Amino acid sequence: MTHEREPLRRTPEEVAEDERFFRWYGDWDPLDPDGVVAMMAGFERPWWIVGGWSIEAFTGVPREHEDVDVSLLGCDLTAFREHLGDAWHLWSNHGGTLRPFDDRHPEVLDVGSQVWIRRSAHDPWVVDMVPTPDRDGLWTNKRDPDHVAPLDDVTWVAATGVRYQRPEVTLLYKARLSRPKDDRDLAVTWPVLGADARAWLREAVARLYPGHAWLGGTMAG
Repeated sequence: MTHEREPLRRTPEEVAEDERFFRWYGDWDPLDPDGVVAMMAGFERPWWIVGGWSIEAFTGVPREHEDVDVSLLGCDLTAFREHLGDAWHLWSNHGGTLRPFDDRHPEVLDVGSQVWIRRSAHDPWVVDMVPTPDRDGLWTNKRDPDHVAPLDDVTWVAATGVRYQRPEVTLLYKARLSRPKDDRDLAVTWPVLGADARAWLREAVARLYPGHAWLGGTMAG
């Protein structure tokens, strides 16, 4: 049985920001996880889905998504660019500054920023690649530089074979902005998180964001 997707909740400020974004950068028509799998077919380095889709995969509770966020280790960016070849246009995005990520510019502007992907200038963006800076091949936490771990400790593999970021890690990233969709993702995930994951997330949010509303709300239960 297919469940209807919950509409994405956005504030008026978010709607206005999206309208400004589209005027400057163009439209998005994001792939879904199946589309990402097709794009990444044959890529031999690890990659995983983060953001809202990783929450949906873990909880099984569907909602509308405005994009799809994919990650890989920074040390694998060159291999990723070579994998996509000329079939896709890759743009390094650092704070709104865009530059092609291609043979002319073989390095991204910042390994901790984003790589946007589309077919051509006439086509919408389809993937937001958010590279993860690595330390000697280990995953690092952009929010907490002291958190360094093997990839298997911070991701999980679904029955479909797709690797996703663990929900407690995704929620820690979401805590910084705490938008309506982030509050919703916490609400549907918290009841199905294990005790260890809950304890880790609660401690990390309290340490990085003292006084965060989540601590006295959903996480208090």
